[in-house]
Amino acid sequence: MIASDPSADIRGDYLRLTRQKRLYGGLVLAIFLLLMISGFSVAEGRNAGGFISGLPQILDFPAMVFSEAWEKRAQLPGHLVHYVPALLETLNIAAVATILGTGLAMVLSMLSTRGLALWPRAIPLFRRVMDVMRAVPEIVIALVLIFVMGGGPVPAVIAIAFHTGGALGKLFSEVNENADLKPVEGLASVGAGWAQRMWLGVVPQVSPNYFSYALLRFEINIRASAILGFVGAGGIGYELKNTMSWGQGKFDEAAAIFLLLFLTIVAVDQVSGYVRHHLTRQGGH
Repeated sequence: MIASDPSADIRGDYLRLTRQKRLYGGLVLAIFLLLMISGFSVAEGRNAGGFISGLPQILDFPAMVFSEAWEKRAQLPGHLVHYVPALLETLNIAAVATILGTGLAMVLSMLSTRGLALWPRAIPLFRRVMDVMRAVPEIVIALVLIFVMGGGPVPAVIAIAFHTGGALGKLFSEVNENADLKPVEGLASVGAGWAQRMWLGVVPQVSPNYFSYALLRFEINIRASAILGFVGAGGIGYELKNTMSWGQGKFDEAAAIFLLLFLTIVAVDQVSGYVRHHLTRQGGH
């Protein structure tokens, strides 16, 4: 009886897995193309046949904005200074929402982590709550709150903080699972309450990761707060909506707002990226 060659078996398994991977990849690509085609068809139908025919003109609006901004480039510095207060309002919305959302995420993450939860049987409930908070877009929450409370930054702060709590809560709970439980057990042995055990036994271990994720979320929330300005939540997004609504004659101001927002996001991204790298390197040591 001739024994089978192990190398031949390994080669056969490898080729079989490669064929399966190619098949699955082809199926995914085919599904993606079908979805793209159906999406274009739906968009064409909803726009009364004007979607595909309008695609060649997609760059006309940016070209108009750029040309008018270039003609009035001497007024650009004045426009940048004029819209700084609106930018500061957007940054304030993002910062307050990030702080509130981070605090909410810390509590929810600890209530949904095995070994840390105050009510272990309620862990699935708190996880589903975070799923719902992540699933609802900020703009939907903001629209509901604006209808109830009126326009302004408060609805934007609540909407972004609510979504941030769910998004960061999921990340924080994964960080909590790697925390050492010995300090928690030691605090419990001397009669410390649940909040004291979490604050003194867990938070010092996970705070670098918490801070890193919160900074990353702050970048995202700046963009979200600018977008919510389009629905009446204030900030630089509201000013951008007004300048674009006026049309020609105000495109130079729209370009200034675009530039100001772009420079701010790049600056925040660079600073927070440096801080996150420093925190990660410190955590590794």
